[in-house]
Amino acid sequence: MRILYVTGEAFPFCKTGGLADVAGSLPPALAKNGDQVAVILPLYGQIGQQWRQQMTFRRYIYVDLGWRHEYCGLFSLESRGVTWYFVDNEHYFARPRLYGEFDDGERFAFFSKAVIDLMPSLDWMPDVLHCNDWQTALVPIYLKDVATRWPEVRRIRTVFTIHNIEYQGKYGPETVEDLFGLNRGWYDGGILRMDGCVNLMKAAMLTANAVTTVSPTYARQLHDPAYACGLEQVVQLIDYKLSGVLNGLDMESFDPAHDASLPQTYDPDHMEGKAVCKRELQRQLGLAQEPDTPLTAIVSRLVGHKGMDLVCQGLGGIMATGCQLVVLGQGEPQFEDTFRWAQSRWPGRVSAQITYSDNLSRRVYGAADLFLMPSRSEPCGLSQLIAMRYGAVPIVRQTGGLNDTVRSCQVGQPDGNGYVFSACTAHDLCQTLGQAVGLYRGDRLGFDTVRRRGMTEDFGWGRSAGAYRRIYQDLSRRNH
Repeated sequence: MRILYVTGEAFPFCKTGGLADVAGSLPPALAKNGDQVAVILPLYGQIGQQWRQQMTFRRYIYVDLGWRHEYCGLFSLESRGVTWYFVDNEHYFARPRLYGEFDDGERFAFFSKAVIDLMPSLDWMPDVLHCNDWQTALVPIYLKDVATRWPEVRRIRTVFTIHNIEYQGKYGPETVEDLFGLNRGWYDGGILRMDGCVNLMKAAMLTANAVTTVSPTYARQLHDPAYACGLEQVVQLIDYKLSGVLNGLDMESFDPAHDASLPQTYDPDHMEGKAVCKRELQRQLGLAQEPDTPLTAIVSRLVGHKGMDLVCQGLGGIMATGCQLVVLGQGEPQFEDTFRWAQSRWPGRVSAQITYSDNLSRRVYGAADLFLMPSRSEPCGLSQLIAMRYGAVPIVRQTGGLNDTVRSCQVGQPDGNGYVFSACTAHDLCQTLGQAVGLYRGDRLGFDTVRRRGMTEDFGWGRSAGAYRRIYQDLSRRNH
């Protein structure tokens, strides 16, 4: 099959979050199955020279968007069996950041329209356009819009993946014609309209041939108003074409046996290096040099929906378990300040690293015995997978992809690979952490068994790629 993957970001070219990891890993996994796969994304100013010097200029066109007539260049490079296309327009994409600009609606409308207008310039016409989140939500609409005048694209099927339903692309009704260059009927007919404004995510959910999200549990939770952010009725409406496909992990990049960031590498059969990683991190961060004290880590954005309020409320209880705590991340000021306070309150036992560093995060994973991830909502989650790969036993709340990847070992399940709690309370968090610390101190053989299960599990992208391929094939069969 011929698959064109449309994304606002992709690792290793540019990244703000988990979408980049998916866009950087899923297409190569699909290509390994023998599919023809290309990815198209904006040529941001942040994309480094080491990638630009590998790119080939393909051609340029002009994209009409409402009353605008904008230059649009196309560059490409080949990597990992995939063609990576980059859409060039410095006015829109040479910005200080990928998202969060005052004209994001116009920027990503231009990108979405460019994807459609550039298709004749690609090496082949796709069978499937796979779009992601609100930044590419206009692609299925523009495709349907031109299909009335362009017979060759009528056979193309669209898949829309929701990575996080909180960000929906909401704009005023006046944007339909002026900003997005669409007939007013798209709004008046209800496709784009939601609560008196334009909602791009809703429109993509209605117009795409299949809708997916990044874990089976999150797909179920989106029917619940507590998780759907106002779109629960739309979810109900498209339930027949909605499925949850669990994200994978780049098993080559995240591999403690070959990770150059670690002071010493290790694997499930040779764990001496993990003890070295722990000792070195304790020394570097000013923690007490105690090899037998369990080191608990948090690597996260420090925000409410990641459960940081539970951690802050439970700091006394966390410390009462006798563990050490390392927190790495940035976020809301009240959480940053609380963790800084905790470091001064428990010197030698708490380290607050209010920053983000990929290198340091890998060393934290490599050193940690336990990994705390008490998210209120978590579409899929990557951190718990990395933690298990690096031998840090996860303690998670039972939500979204955490529920699909971490199996509780509390009641002696033979396949338990972590600890799970369900209530959104600091009490449950501390109680569950206490159980994990108890296993670490009281039954090291049992703890090492749980740790090994996580380290040896295959979280690679092969399974996810297979599930997406079945979705594509099903759409293709229905097309014929």
